[in-house]
Amino acid sequence: MRRPPLALAALAAALVLAGCASVAPDGLRGDVQSHVQPRLPDGAQLPAPDAQSRSDAQAQITEWLRLPVDADTAVRVALLNSPALQARLANLAAQDAQRAQALTLFNPTLTLGRFTSGHEREIERQLGFSLVNVITLPWRTRWQGWQMEQATLAAAQDVLRLAADTRRAWLRAVAARQVLAARERMHEAAEAGGELARRMARVGNFSRLQQAREIAITQDAAAQLARARLHAALEREQLARLMGLWGAQADFTLPDALPALPAADALRSGDDAEATALRERLDLRALRRDLDTTADRSGWAGVGSVFGDIGLSYSRNTATERASGHRETTRGWEVELPLPLFDWGGAATGRARAELQHSAAQLQDAAIRARSEARSHWLRYRTAWDLAHQQQAEALPLARFMQDEAVLRYNGMFISVWELLAEARRASQAVAAATEAQRDFWLAQTDLQLALTGTSPGAPTGLPSAPTTPNAPSEGH
Repeated sequence: MRRPPLALAALAAALVLAGCASVAPDGLRGDVQSHVQPRLPDGAQLPAPDAQSRSDAQAQITEWLRLPVDADTAVRVALLNSPALQARLANLAAQDAQRAQALTLFNPTLTLGRFTSGHEREIERQLGFSLVNVITLPWRTRWQGWQMEQATLAAAQDVLRLAADTRRAWLRAVAARQVLAARERMHEAAEAGGELARRMARVGNFSRLQQAREIAITQDAAAQLARARLHAALEREQLARLMGLWGAQADFTLPDALPALPAADALRSGDDAEATALRERLDLRALRRDLDTTADRSGWAGVGSVFGDIGLSYSRNTATERASGHRETTRGWEVELPLPLFDWGGAATGRARAELQHSAAQLQDAAIRARSEARSHWLRYRTAWDLAHQQQAEALPLARFMQDEAVLRYNGMFISVWELLAEARRASQAVAAATEAQRDFWLAQTDLQLALTGTSPGAPTGLPSAPTTPNAPSEGH
């Protein structure tokens, strides 16, 4: 008479142990860190959720900001301090909690009933649970694990996007400072020409047309300077936002110049670009795992839609006669089976087949896109280096030579002061163009790195920029 309760207790204990799914203590931050660590600067860490770690991170950020912020430091600060990244990682932890909840077995149901009649009283007790929920636990555990791997890879892609966006913002902010310095020199030269033109016109040695031409050049240089100042301020603000800085912390300093161009033999080869992208990109890994999950679940789809509600229950009922006080107890179990009279699982099987085809097509499309992006971004990277090197090795030395020759000729009274000022403006414009070409190379390098080892960079940001036509000297000078 005691064996059924013992068997029921053993079954209940097994169900409780099987249904204990745990939540990752760090919210899967360690898994994300392992995916992105080889693709980030040395020492880059993700933010921890506890208050003490956040306090230590703020102290470290304060130390970093005491020195001029280079690109790697900007990335480190952004990863530790970005509220958007913290929200993304918190969402990943919530997804992990949902996974644990989904793997926890449903609570059993206890049904109690009391029924009376003229001669007896009956008490019913029934304990039931979903049998399918127990049987499918190993499969659901595997599926949920694969889905969380996809979610972790998606979070890792967001981390790499933030790092790439921060590096691009740093490059643009530093380049904008350099271009601003060149625009200031151009404005100084234009102002000198405009002041000289006013003085010469005042004494009658300059026509009103000649003076108007110099004033127009001064006004154009002033407009370019105002735009350069605005651009530098906006680029710096964008960098501060990505780094999560505001208030006193936003008053950080930047280097005066971009990093030097690498040597030609240090450039990345494009021979294995496609293979590297197919092997290393995190978005392709996530889509492969999605295909595995969809394929593994497709075999269960039809059966699950038909027999997904199988239930098992244990009953113990007691009936007591009012007159004699005789008590009679009945025990037993019940299995609840759905009858496939109308739904034979055809629709569910068709849907699973379509979802499998969708996942396979998505992976194929992403692989084609990854190959194309690897090729196109490598071409942009190589072309951007050629253009930047041409500016550094040919255009800038030529502009400096022309300016030096103009000074010599002016000292020898072979050219006018207007030609000398025009050469000064040309030299400053050449510096600005070389800076923009150098910036474009580093932007292309950042996009290439993301396209090969991370995810899709989106719209290209390392396009070579055409230099602005320098101001020509005034006619008749």
